[in-house]
Amino acid sequence: MSQVQLSDTLREWRESAKYWETHARTIQKMFAPLTSALIEEAGIIEGDAVLDVAGGPGEPSLTIAAKVGPAGFVMCTDAVAEMVAAAESEAARRGVKNIQFQQCQADSLPFENNSFDAAVSRLGVMFFPDPVAALREMLRVTKKEGTLSFAVWHESNANPFAYIVTDVVSRHMKTQPADPDAPGAFRFAEPGKLVRVLAEAGAVHVRERLLKFQIEAPISREEFWEMRSATSGTLREKLDALSSDLRLTIANEVKEAVAEYFPNEQMSFPAQMLIVSGDKSN
Repeated sequence: MSQVQLSDTLREWRESAKYWETHARTIQKMFAPLTSALIEEAGIIEGDAVLDVAGGPGEPSLTIAAKVGPAGFVMCTDAVAEMVAAAESEAARRGVKNIQFQQCQADSLPFENNSFDAAVSRLGVMFFPDPVAALREMLRVTKKEGTLSFAVWHESNANPFAYIVTDVVSRHMKTQPADPDAPGAFRFAEPGKLVRVLAEAGAVHVRERLLKFQIEAPISREEFWEMRSATSGTLREKLDALSSDLRLTIANEVKEAVAEYFPNEQMSFPAQMLIVSGDKSN
């Protein structure tokens, strides 16, 4: 990734931070099963020191902080200052004390070697400018025999939460095919792809499992569209380029298309993610 591309990506996430903070409680509920799977795969227990890379506005860091308890602690990092500020604010609101925060990029972690029992990233590794370099850094700061665990989207066609909006938008405007190796939500959707990157970075006992769960939250179709159209910087930019009438048309078509996933006006999408983990050699 060039410096210009990196700058554009960080700008997009800075602009998205306020929307992620607005919808943080909904997103926490949506991905709670994913957080639980990461905790399980990383072997996180009470008393552990855990690194969360690309922790956004505070999850899964805050949930992990409850898991490790007062004898442990969590370091929540993100490349975007606005995301870190949102996470700090949420920690203060919840009264969570065993957590610290650091703005930094994944491939340049300001921590000593062998500092953490485990390191995780939930839906973050897909956006790292240099995944191999970032994973090497995460291994460096993890203790010997510690575990790295990542959660990434599986294939788009298995995730209506994502593809329904994409399909509706593509009916109304031309979209370029995504570069499968460029930063993006489905960069590591292909089974085995992140496994190979993690092994190249130096992890051992690398494994992968498919996690099927429901993305659920007590929100309506209107609230779903508000969240989806705000938290995605790419989608926001596309919509901003359209007339107000066309934006309204797209919104109405999305809400109609997702109706089957809102029984009793409560969101429930079937979802598939990949959980990829590896250990630091002893």
